Amino acid sequence: MDEKVKKYEEKMQKSLENLAEEFTSIRAGRANPHILDKIKVDYYGAPSPIQAVGNISVPEARVILIKPYDKTMIKNVEKAIMASDIGINPSNDGNEIRLVFPELTEERRKQLTKEVKKKAEECKVAVRNIRRDGNDSFKKLSKEDVSEDVIKELQDDLQKLTDQYIKKVDKAAADKEKEIMTV
Repeated sequence: MDEKVKKYEEKMQKSLENLAEEFTSIRAGRANPHILDKIKVDYYGAPSPIQAVGNISVPEARVILIKPYDKTMIKNVEKAIMASDIGINPSNDGNEIRLVFPELTEERRKQLTKEVKKKAEECKVAVRNIRRDGNDSFKKLSKEDVSEDVIKELQDDLQKLTDQYIKKVDKAAADKEKEIMTV
């Protein structure tokens, strides 16, 4: 594959990785510690990720246990979880914080699948924008005495790449929807 097309493939790959990261924050009825990845805790004046202030474990399928290294941090961790949009109320026993994930209702599952489809569509738009940028840069090559055939070939390669990444996005979305809809 041409180097000119390679750089657009890297951008498409980053879009796909970003989508995978977005999907980890959508909870599917099971406890997933990645749901806490974006939450920051006030740790002596500095915003820090929860993973930096405590040990996170999943003792049961629908429970996340957070054990702060410093017991004085329990209130701060609890406050950060309450302020986030994960929709789970933490409970603490003075030593650790429990996050119990309720069973998802059918309505909530459908809501989450809509969210998955929306994020997948946003990723497809990003991939198509990358294709457009690539095609624009290839068209400018005609001013540099590059033949029409070479430009057409580059555009065809980029289109094939775009199709591959759109399929990967669709598969990732279908897998996540299946995970959400599994009771």
